[in-house]
Amino acid sequence: MSEEIPVVDLSDASSAASAEAILKGFGDFGLVYVKGHGVDIDRLHRFYDLLIALFGKPEAEKQAWARPDIWYQRGWTPPNTEQAVVAGGQPDFKECYFAAPMELDARLGLMFPEIYSENSWPEGADDFRDEYLALGRSVHQVGLDLLRVCATALDLPAEIFADGTKGGPHVTRALRYLALDESQVGGDIVWGEEHTDFNLVTLLPGGRFFDPSGQPCGRPDPDAGLYLRTRPTAAHPKGRMVHGRPPPGCIVAQVGQQLEILTGGTMLATPHVITAPKAPGYTRTAFAHFVHLHSEQRLFPHDKFLTDDVMRAYGPPVLAGTYGLKTLVDIGLAPKSALDKLGYHHYDRLADARS
Repeated sequence: MSEEIPVVDLSDASSAASAEAILKGFGDFGLVYVKGHGVDIDRLHRFYDLLIALFGKPEAEKQAWARPDIWYQRGWTPPNTEQAVVAGGQPDFKECYFAAPMELDARLGLMFPEIYSENSWPEGADDFRDEYLALGRSVHQVGLDLLRVCATALDLPAEIFADGTKGGPHVTRALRYLALDESQVGGDIVWGEEHTDFNLVTLLPGGRFFDPSGQPCGRPDPDAGLYLRTRPTAAHPKGRMVHGRPPPGCIVAQVGQQLEILTGGTMLATPHVITAPKAPGYTRTAFAHFVHLHSEQRLFPHDKFLTDDVMRAYGPPVLAGTYGLKTLVDIGLAPKSALDKLGYHHYDRLADARS
């Protein structure tokens, strides 16, 4: 397996080269770099200026933007709130702001009120809101274009994945990874513990580092940033950790668990980790958009990929909304009582009648 992560050119999306790049990238690495994407990177960095100003507000003010009542699926998420499923109890060292940039299926708010919640914005932050939503919509389109390339490369109908996303609970998170102090550098703290995303595909249009004085800077440490774990092989049964460093102007696209399931493991959900610099005081902003299946979509491998082993690995089928609810419990955002939403709700009716 080559160390080089493929680049998909969306300005030439129908080419054999794009199909080959996405099959190798999503198949071996669970990740591709994307050029020809049309996202305004200058606008992204202007947004980061707004984000830093917002996150610089006093803690008490930011707490007013937090929405624990909807499992932090909108608004501000405080540091040390979310943790990866296999993190061993270590929360991620970051703060976030969640919003849904695309139109949601309003019906689903009746069944999944937290996941399909309306957006929540700080008072007087109109520029932040407008830039956030515009960027989210632009990046979402990249995700849909990539899903079409992916489907075509797999000899499936071009819209088979994209159509399943319409009205889904797509969400964008703007992040700030926090500075480590002298005592934390070189320890166990990472900016984002190793995990796989539970959605269909994740888009990362690029982050920005800030030095201890708060000024934008280059990468402070050549080893800091995104690492991904490749597909296991006979030579590397645990996979290999590869440093994700996109070429200039490219954005990163990662496979999520939903796409892995739909393709029976042909596409690999990317285990990835965000490592902090080996120097104190540095922070980093990032912007991540998560494309999801609509919650009523069936989550099970396509017939093309079904074998006995695949059925054992990815069965039984579930609805995407049920799958998402379970995952939010697993990562500590939703309470375990949320699982009571699943299954029959009306046993109390019989109990009332018997009493």
